[in-house]
Amino acid sequence: MDKQSIIKSFETHVSAGKAAFFKKYGMDFVMGQRDGAWIHDMDGNKRLFNCHSNGGVFNLGHRNQEIIDTLRSALDDLDIGNHHFMSQERSALAQQITSTMPDDLNVCIFSVGGGEAVDLALKLACGHTGRSKIISATGGFHGHTGLALTVGDAQYRDAFGIDATNKLQVPFNDAEALAHALDSDVAAVILETIPATLGMVMPEDGYLEKVRALCDTNGTLLIMDEIQSGLGRTGKLWAFEHAGITPDMVVIGKGLSGGIYPIAATIIREPLDTIFQNDPFIHISTYGGSELGCRVAHKVIQISGDTIFLDRVQEAGQKVREGLEVILEKYPRFFTGIRQNGLMIGLELRDEYGGPALTKAAYDQDLLLVYANNDTSVSQFLLPLTITNEEIDLVMDKLDKAMNAARKLRTALIAKEKSNGILKRFSGKKA
Repeated sequence: MDKQSIIKSFETHVSAGKAAFFKKYGMDFVMGQRDGAWIHDMDGNKRLFNCHSNGGVFNLGHRNQEIIDTLRSALDDLDIGNHHFMSQERSALAQQITSTMPDDLNVCIFSVGGGEAVDLALKLACGHTGRSKIISATGGFHGHTGLALTVGDAQYRDAFGIDATNKLQVPFNDAEALAHALDSDVAAVILETIPATLGMVMPEDGYLEKVRALCDTNGTLLIMDEIQSGLGRTGKLWAFEHAGITPDMVVIGKGLSGGIYPIAATIIREPLDTIFQNDPFIHISTYGGSELGCRVAHKVIQISGDTIFLDRVQEAGQKVREGLEVILEKYPRFFTGIRQNGLMIGLELRDEYGGPALTKAAYDQDLLLVYANNDTSVSQFLLPLTITNEEIDLVMDKLDKAMNAARKLRTALIAKEKSNGILKRFSGKKA
């Protein structure tokens, strides 16, 4: 099929709204070839350097050859497996993942995607504690599935009539607000270590340690969502390591797939496993922990956990920082600040029109950038962890031009579309 026929088919059978949206803003891109940091339009007339990595799915780039070879090899022996039986592949991956976790985070339960893994964490928290309330961060995001949806923002659930009773939100980085919200019926606090959809807000020094202490005092479980911040993005395998805390549960996904085979996991402390020991079939996931996916994830952890790889992430992050600071000096009235830990970066822009303007201007400069949906004054900047120095130089050159164009486009947006915004809904999160 030619490109226009595919767009028409997509409009008819997948999403008329998305098709109209991309057409309106001149972004009718249909993915064709993809390799490394680049994705190509199917007609070969445009390619984009992926500066978003789909929230970390493509940490290792598109179609990473080691990951592809791993999956091809696995297909010689395996299929998805059967969740009823014990599995060598699941056991090996679970042991590998838990070996990277502190203390007694020794049990790993697999899911297909991040939302499902969050659902499990929340229902386990309520089941283990006998409590019903969950606290999350205002503007955070944990998925589009059932329980995960209830701890996110109302915009994602109100249209569907989802009940969020007993789900409370407090501002991120506000330990005092959390202390006031905690009571004897709070089962868990769930936080993204670095909330991406909120605009890559970095945890203040001591904040996560205070959260851990408050949870301990209240008998509340702490769940850290590392679906975007984990697997080396901050220069440590898990972002919560920077705070030196031990969560009660850790949720991982996205990058665990290597961008090739979907898989996610909920890692729990040993005492929380009691509920499953009493009834091991009380929670199942038909495709969670597919044996093919386990092989892929094993290779991802092997690559991402290597000290040389993690050192390189820090090195690349420093080079990116130096490039961003040069651009910051050129456009200080539009590009106002940098939020960064390793290669988890948010670009602070002048106001809520900045993110949408930069998304469009970057697209025109062959960069894929996505703004933070819950703070559109911030652009998410999630480069592949495999980025080379030459690629960093290329991206900085294009980003400089995009910033120049975006500050002008911002003025046009305010004049033309202040009443209803532009490019709203371009961003997304959990798989």
